[in-house]
Amino acid sequence: MRIDLHVHSNVSDGTDAPDEVMRAARSAVDVVALTDHDTTAGWDAAASAVAETGVALVRGTEISTEAGGISVHLLSYLHDPADPALTAMFERARDSRASRARTMVELIGQDLDLTWEDVVAQATDGATIGRPHIADALVARGHVPDRAAAFGTILRSYGPYYVRYWAPSTVEAVAAVRAAGGVPVMAHARASTRGRTVSLETIRGLAAAGLAGLEVDHPDHTEQDRDVLRDLAAELGLLVTGSSDYHGTGKPNRLGECTTAPEVLDQIEAQGRLPVLRP
Repeated sequence: MRIDLHVHSNVSDGTDAPDEVMRAARSAVDVVALTDHDTTAGWDAAASAVAETGVALVRGTEISTEAGGISVHLLSYLHDPADPALTAMFERARDSRASRARTMVELIGQDLDLTWEDVVAQATDGATIGRPHIADALVARGHVPDRAAAFGTILRSYGPYYVRYWAPSTVEAVAAVRAAGGVPVMAHARASTRGRTVSLETIRGLAAAGLAGLEVDHPDHTEQDRDVLRDLAAELGLLVTGSSDYHGTGKPNRLGECTTAPEVLDQIEAQGRLPVLRP
């Protein structure tokens, strides 16, 4: 059984609709987790495709958090989508990201031909506009060849156009996920090409606060990164997951290129409030 526990749809910054993600997964994996950023808006559409595709669905969210000024992405699996505290956290994060995106576009527009309307044209209705949509607009305008080039230059962290946005502390988010019946797993904890990463001591503190697992096998991790995280997970008694971080055509990541063991999914389901949706 092939299990991919981290994929995105166009509800956040992927390029496929949620049901299209499920159809794409059919040829690659048996189980997929839809983990759009700070939202559960794609869950129903993905769930409607489970019977048709034969792909089981883990309902999840990727939460933008911060620890000591460093961005940390936290995957939450099988939480209650109506939990008021977690819902409020998602809404505040989305509002802040949208405001930040407008400010970044205004700054970029002072030097390059780029408007807010260009960026909106790259997003689907209801999607929270963020840096990936700005990147797509920059590509469409011919300023950069692709998303990767946009993130490596114009949109780079700590560059002249970068604007921070509100995010809860990772400890706060772990507690909120647990209170909502979810299972919190840290995403791509050693992906240094994305920016600064937290220390192993910080991860130890998060484990003490209720973190359930580490995403060890990820396309942005080297073999050394994976070894370090696997050893740390063993030390702390954390679950080890593997995922593609698929974004459709938005990234080169392929569905199923990194996977999770079936027994780990069983443990996630045992801890979560919601069931895995199976065909």
